[in-house]
Amino acid sequence: MDPFRLDVPQADLDELHRRLADTRWPGELPGAGWDYGVDQTSLIDLVGYWRSGFDWRAQEARLNAHPQFTTTIDGQRIHFLHVRSPEPDATPLVLTHGWPSTVADFLGILGPLTDPKAHGGDPRDAFHVVAPSVPGFAFSGPTHERGWNTRRTAKAWAELMRRLGYDRYGAQGGDFGSIVSPELGRVAPEAVLGVHVNAVANAGVPTAPGDADRLCEEDRKKAEENQAWWYAHSGYATQMATRPQTLAYALNDSPAGQVAWNLEWFVDWDPTATAQTPVSRDAILTNVTIFWLTGTAGSAARLYRETAQDGWGERPAPSGVPTAVANFRGDHAIRGLAELSNTVTRWSEYDTGGHFASLQAPDVLVRDIREFFRDL
Repeated sequence: MDPFRLDVPQADLDELHRRLADTRWPGELPGAGWDYGVDQTSLIDLVGYWRSGFDWRAQEARLNAHPQFTTTIDGQRIHFLHVRSPEPDATPLVLTHGWPSTVADFLGILGPLTDPKAHGGDPRDAFHVVAPSVPGFAFSGPTHERGWNTRRTAKAWAELMRRLGYDRYGAQGGDFGSIVSPELGRVAPEAVLGVHVNAVANAGVPTAPGDADRLCEEDRKKAEENQAWWYAHSGYATQMATRPQTLAYALNDSPAGQVAWNLEWFVDWDPTATAQTPVSRDAILTNVTIFWLTGTAGSAARLYRETAQDGWGERPAPSGVPTAVANFRGDHAIRGLAELSNTVTRWSEYDTGGHFASLQAPDVLVRDIREFFRDL
């Protein structure tokens, strides 16, 4: 395993700023706002901040403040953070991000998870944290062959934890991480002591014949609402699940286009919205800048295609690993659907945060993770 440190050449940042300055804006319908997609006024403001206000070097230093490594697993370069707790009996925990995120989303919760005593918590709740970059994303990208779906990623995580000497550990993830983490429990059930997920991506609508019949009336109504919501918001996913290479040319050539595409899934990013806690501009731009500098926006999009080829939307096989679900504001998971494939032993509903809980409700997320694994 090779130590990794990020040191972006200034010439790369200068080129980014030049491209931002040369953005060609398409115009939009008067008064359309966010109805047709990302609002242009908001995007112009964000791009202006990216060019003249965003401090990449500060974010680079935040990443470099934690031990990082790369290794090769199943022919693919894998980058990961490995932050050990000062508590010798800490529980190993592997964190998995989703799209359009990177491991930078976890920087704010690494301290409380690894050193709870220093953050007003109980040292018995400490974790040794391993946070890999998903294959194809950022410093684990690009991928060079077909087949890097969520199951193959889970197998890579099992191998990574074995190499690190962890034979018993927990798993946590949101968005695509909410699919990879339970899958890790399926491919390595003897090693995974529990799975904690938020922003559950595959328990919002029925995916197999008869699933809806197993739900109570209230949950069936919620599933119908989820289907209507997804129909109105799924354009980005359909493109990436079918023709990601076509999209890759635009994302790799226009930083303004890339940040607009990423904003599609930062639900309610519009600061005037009240449905979810806003995600900070710095958090959004840290992820976008990482994708831009590594040229992996198109490679990351392929995860949708690989997952679709593997049976997009199909219900996973049942897992016996104890599983906790934390539903934050705006999340769409339904317990009756989640229980069809997981042994759900804890279900929490929070009227705060949002889809990116580590950025929108970090304290609540950390507390829920601690309480779940403490019970185990």
